[in-house]
Amino acid sequence: MSKAFTKETDGDIDDDPPDAPSLPTGVKNYITPQGFARLRAELMNLMDVERPEVVKVVSWAAANGDRSENGDYLYGKKRLREIDRRIRFLSKRLSAAQVVDPARQPNRDQVFFGATVTYVNGRDEEHTITIVGVDEVDLDRGHVSWISPVARALLKAQEGDSVEVRTPAGPDSIEVIAIRYPDAS
Repeated sequence: MSKAFTKETDGDIDDDPPDAPSLPTGVKNYITPQGFARLRAELMNLMDVERPEVVKVVSWAAANGDRSENGDYLYGKKRLREIDRRIRFLSKRLSAAQVVDPARQPNRDQVFFGATVTYVNGRDEEHTITIVGVDEVDLDRGHVSWISPVARALLKAQEGDSVEVRTPAGPDSIEVIAIRYPDAS
């Protein structure tokens, strides 16, 4: 078929946003209760506030006549596609999420999902990280994904244990200094 007769789109409607963290195939989408609530609040805001406002603007702009040169209409349609894509993404992530409350972790002397771990690397640099879900990563706050190399190396370690982590600069030995979990409420 000639390319002249194919419709070009802004991308596949099932594509995840380009900045979305990906999950390896067959891996569960673990998330903390706080992360789940944050994603759910974003989804509700998109569906209940942002999307209806943009629909109003697009409807108003469409009623003004020629849509091909109407900036409000063109921008509004583009923004609707972005909102709908994010709604689909959040809906999929929330439906696949497995909420794990680190405050209910019975084995608090080992590193598991939700633990805050302080460790020293081979260069005597001390770091503190919290192991969270892929949708909760925030490196500025020290939140790393449970599937990251450092988190995988630390899983099941105890205070005083040394583990090897593979880094871009090569293997590094890290020693666990402290493990903390949030208190149960």
